[in-house]
Amino acid sequence: MSFPLPADATTRDTPFYLYDLGLLARTLTAVQQAARPRDIQVHYALKANANVPILNLVRQHGLGADCVSGAEVQRALDTGFAPGHIVFAGVGKSDAEIRRALAADIWCFNAESAEELVVLNELAGAQGRRARVALRINPNVDAHTHHYITTGLEANKFGISLPDLGAVIDQLGTLPHLELVGLHAHIGSQITDLGVFAELSRKLNELQTWLESRGHHLPHLNVGGGLGIDYYAPDANPIPDFEAYFRVFEQHLVRRPNQRVHVELGRAIVGQSGALVSRVLYVKRSQQTNFAILDAGMTELIRPALYDSFHLIQNLSSQGSRYLYDVVGPICESSDTFGREVALPETKRGDLVVIRSTGAYGEVMASNYNLREKAEAVYIG
Repeated sequence: MSFPLPADATTRDTPFYLYDLGLLARTLTAVQQAARPRDIQVHYALKANANVPILNLVRQHGLGADCVSGAEVQRALDTGFAPGHIVFAGVGKSDAEIRRALAADIWCFNAESAEELVVLNELAGAQGRRARVALRINPNVDAHTHHYITTGLEANKFGISLPDLGAVIDQLGTLPHLELVGLHAHIGSQITDLGVFAELSRKLNELQTWLESRGHHLPHLNVGGGLGIDYYAPDANPIPDFEAYFRVFEQHLVRRPNQRVHVELGRAIVGQSGALVSRVLYVKRSQQTNFAILDAGMTELIRPALYDSFHLIQNLSSQGSRYLYDVVGPICESSDTFGREVALPETKRGDLVVIRSTGAYGEVMASNYNLREKAEAVYIG
């Protein structure tokens, strides 16, 4: 395993989240080296991980902030992101969240419905402001990912359906406190088929041509995020191929003169920089399987229980013959399972186990179910 451990890893209380800030810095450098020559503005999606040390590093590398709650907007402001580099998305923004973002004069609201536009207009007018909005459209593009994290199909709750877009555009003419600055689309998460982004680009090209025929020329296009990471081989592929990702938009998205393209990346930036370190409490053998019971559970990493997702699991304490284990947590739920039939060196009580690629949607989704205490975050690099 190439993921670095703190010097006191074997004696530190477990479980704990471990973040390699050195790898995060290299990833941020790679994404900017690919984005800047193409004049693409990258916003970091706080929903992936909102820890302050991580946000500080993200901001220092020149990324903006993509937020989906009022609290995320406030966290971005508190950690030094300029209001002009903050976008606010989300299908259910509350009035209080909108007021907070308006008062901060954030760059843009990604609006997801006709009803939201009416509310935005009213609240902006009450503050004597004109809110910049991008219309989040639902392009009906299949992201070919888990159905729980697909967001760009007509059956999903996100965005404005294409048949409704004309009426929404007309409605904007009656809302004086809104300024239309762009289109926004986000079709899903953990996307590994780059052809999906080419299809999205073609849909956006058609929409732009249609909007221009109605007299709307948009200075901004936000193509969302969703680029996946390699959960199976995090050591071999610690940094995604950002060059290939941005090249898709360079080749397929028809940009107008002086038009700015925005992307929102979360998992691709922070996912591989995190790991969950745990210890084996018991090895329980039954007639059907061997259970390696950890002191970490779905309260620390819910993705396998929620999405049946894969994370590489490594035993750092044993080099013996390999056996199959169901690696599970201590929570009173049968879904509290990290992996079934996982091949590990012979495992025993007290062994140190690392669950990889948890920098995104790990700690940020933690809970205190069963009244468990929140695990500590440890930073190295």
